[in-house]
Amino acid sequence: MTRTVLCLGYGYSAQALARRLLPRGWRVIGTTRSAEKVEALRAGGVEPLLWPCDLGAALDGVSHVLVSIGPDAEGDPVLREGRAVLAKAKLDWVGYLSTTGVYGDHDGGWVDEETPTGAATERGQRRVLAEQDWLGIDGLPVHVFRLAGIYGPGRGPFAKLRRGVAQRIIKKNQVFSRIHVEDIARVLEASIARPDPGRVYNVCDDDPQPPEVVLEHAAEMLGIAPPPAVPFEEAEMSPMARSFYADSKRVRNDRIKDELGVKLAYPTHMDGLRAILKAEGA
Repeated sequence: MTRTVLCLGYGYSAQALARRLLPRGWRVIGTTRSAEKVEALRAGGVEPLLWPCDLGAALDGVSHVLVSIGPDAEGDPVLREGRAVLAKAKLDWVGYLSTTGVYGDHDGGWVDEETPTGAATERGQRRVLAEQDWLGIDGLPVHVFRLAGIYGPGRGPFAKLRRGVAQRIIKKNQVFSRIHVEDIARVLEASIARPDPGRVYNVCDDDPQPPEVVLEHAAEMLGIAPPPAVPFEEAEMSPMARSFYADSKRVRNDRIKDELGVKLAYPTHMDGLRAILKAEGA
């Protein structure tokens, strides 16, 4: 029987998962709000679905669901319209993409999945509530994936340096964890193979680093000078960008290795950056 995954929000991470599942004979359905993207999805072997839509009809024949649509000020938009439908659905696996931002600030200290959530930003608080809402649906096989900072081809320090928009912002004791998009897909595929409803997973690499260090390495690999250092207090940033600097922490990833058997392809940011440059050169 062909297994079918419905990607509610066919974004960067969902596309990476589809690249792994389609060659294995999966049927992949992806939602988009843009009619202009419909043909691009179809050309990539994905069945496009304009969102919002009738979720009950969309779930017909679906065995797996990946959710990457974020919450808004009124809560989770998928559950707002489709909680009752989802509660009745016969699904093998549901993956909800969240963020390590739910832990809040730990002043550079380590966190794991047992660390209490303590988001200080509004965005992080919304994610905490959304996780609770999804996990609270009786009988729905939900798995929560708390993603660290996502990078990969076309997204990350190389792209920002080339566009001339990268800032080397210096803030004392600021540390982020990161994850290459292909390793996100590895984790999701491993969870699909070993479902454990109700489980929460941190999805990050082994190499938390200050943001300026990663930017400096990327600039060196491109053979250009890094942007001038800018103190955090003087940096010009959008409210969204500034909110990322509200939290400093190192995220542990033992659970994806010990329970899902995941071996990261890019355990450090240097591994990931080298792979991106190699792919671009090819």
